[in-house]
Amino acid sequence: MENSTKAKEWIENRLQKTPMRDLLYGFSGIVMGLLVANLFSRAFLSIPWIGGFIPVVFNVMMAYLGASIAIKKKEELSSLISNPAGTFQKKRKSQHTVNWAKPKILDTSVIIDGRIADICQTGFIEGNLVIPGFVLEELRHIADSSDNLKRNRGRRGLDILNKIQKELSIEVEIYEGDFEDITEVDSKLVKLAQILDGCIITNDFNLNKVAEFQKVQVLNINELANAVKPVVIPGEEMIVQVIKDGKETGQGVAYLDDGTMIVVDGGKRHIGETIGVMVTSVLQTAAGRMIFAKPKSL
Repeated sequence: MENSTKAKEWIENRLQKTPMRDLLYGFSGIVMGLLVANLFSRAFLSIPWIGGFIPVVFNVMMAYLGASIAIKKKEELSSLISNPAGTFQKKRKSQHTVNWAKPKILDTSVIIDGRIADICQTGFIEGNLVIPGFVLEELRHIADSSDNLKRNRGRRGLDILNKIQKELSIEVEIYEGDFEDITEVDSKLVKLAQILDGCIITNDFNLNKVAEFQKVQVLNINELANAVKPVVIPGEEMIVQVIKDGKETGQGVAYLDDGTMIVVDGGKRHIGETIGVMVTSVLQTAAGRMIFAKPKSL
């Protein structure tokens, strides 16, 4: 009697902790599993001795498989059923417009970076911005960190989200679902993009590569920044301020307004001065663009 009471309490506690959506999907999976089992179990009834036992085992097995598969695939089922109204909480609504652009899913790095707010303000981003709940949770953990730098980065990310929601006209949606069988946030983002047929906005190099490998479209903020930098060609002249010496003997280093580094040959003696230079070559690297120049007087 004591064991049965403990079992009853355990089941009640388990059911209370289980989300209602999981219970509904689990029940639906059980029903589907039993339907499939009953379609095939009649074939075993004519078998002597074990004919009445096999259908019972088959029903139990199919009910378990149906519930297990339905709960594990709940996100995909939600997107198929309501596309995906059951897992989205609308934060803003467009004014009677239909937008067929792919949803843009933000990762943690691009939110903390902050440039996404300025890009949205220009109107270059089409479609809805999707902010997954697990990304918000990661931002909260960073904002509550004991490390001062991490805490400031997390709070900056939350401020950026508030700015996008309150000040910009773009539609923002919070994806409340989670993938409990996946631990890495990057893997969750890729999975979500596959479910929603969306693309990921990031400046994380590793996430960029993983998503591309799994055929998920990625919009990289750093690649965008490099693409919109002014085109510089050899022979072009410009005015720069040499601020420090370079790695090689006699070199000086200057920067454009967009952060592009200019290596000035023979510019070490001009440190602290604003001089005219002529571009000799341009080198494009994975980290960005580097310009080589020499003083116009040379």
